Amino acid sequence: MNTEFMEALTALEAEKGISKDVLLEAIEAALISSYKRNFNTAQNVRVDINRETGSIKVFARKTVVEEVMDSRLEISLDAAKAINPNYMIGDIVESEVTPRDFGRIAAQTAKQVVTQRIREAERGLIYDAYIDKEEDIVTGIVQRMDARNLYIDLGKVEAVLPAGELMPGDQFRQGDRVKSYITKVENTSKGPMITLSRTHPGLLKRLFELEVPEIFDGIVEIKSVAREAGHRSKIAVWSRNPEVDPVGACVGPKGARVQAVVSELRGEKVDIINWSENVEEYVANALSPAKVVDVEIFEEEKVARVIVPDYQLSLAIGIRGQNARLAAKLTGWKIDIKSESQAEEEFGRPKSNDDDWLNLSEQ
Repeated sequence: MNTEFMEALTALEAEKGISKDVLLEAIEAALISSYKRNFNTAQNVRVDINRETGSIKVFARKTVVEEVMDSRLEISLDAAKAINPNYMIGDIVESEVTPRDFGRIAAQTAKQVVTQRIREAERGLIYDAYIDKEEDIVTGIVQRMDARNLYIDLGKVEAVLPAGELMPGDQFRQGDRVKSYITKVENTSKGPMITLSRTHPGLLKRLFELEVPEIFDGIVEIKSVAREAGHRSKIAVWSRNPEVDPVGACVGPKGARVQAVVSELRGEKVDIINWSENVEEYVANALSPAKVVDVEIFEEEKVARVIVPDYQLSLAIGIRGQNARLAAKLTGWKIDIKSESQAEEEFGRPKSNDDDWLNLSEQ
């Protein structure tokens, strides 16, 4: 190695952020192994690289002892004092043993070490960049696919989109652009491993954050999300500013904002409801578009008994129980839905007129 190599390490430090001293220490450690392997020796050696010129020297290190048991590792006190009278028992005596053709071995070793460290540094930079994007949306290109995964090119790294994290109806081909949600970023021996999802509720939340300026600015907050990917979702929103309607902000002018989200989710229906500190009101809102007559809360069981008009029962429950199931996920309460007729039979509750139902979502 020479001064040009040292200048290259300096440039590498500036460009890749890899410390020159760290690289040189790694090269020195690798050269010790190379020396022992190539010259078939068990000597205890030290490799020194001159930080200015790049010249390399190998020194054999021997411990000063009274009686030599292994001449490769030890030197007698008399022999040590012949070199320097100041040596004492336990001191280390060094002598240069640099082979004549060691430069070629050193160059190969240095190249391997530098290449490895550059690769590790680049992996580290990619990991640092994407660990900050965990729970965020990225757009990539389908690179390849197999029975279990889609492999998405994000530019500097390839991410994995498992088949189980695809929405019903998702059909991608090689070269298609796909927007996904980063669920996990791991630092493995082969580099950063990024796992994506298109079914995660976080995808819906982040899409609204991108489409609705009021959410991005912190005026409107998404309090909860419940999602059955590809079919239907519900989000509960709340406004810090009483003058800003959170539902209206998410819907947007002529429904443009929510429609942009729905389009990205391939037609997935999205219900946007007002969040409320009042549990009765919140549960009633969550069952939208069904009208609710009354809500009774049982705190210990974490159950909300909801009464709806007879003609609203199927709407409140939803197809295969979907509306009730999503409302329960959204609120965190188990919801027991009864029609007015059922409530009258089971609890003796008087049936209201159709026009007298209490729509708690409007309170």
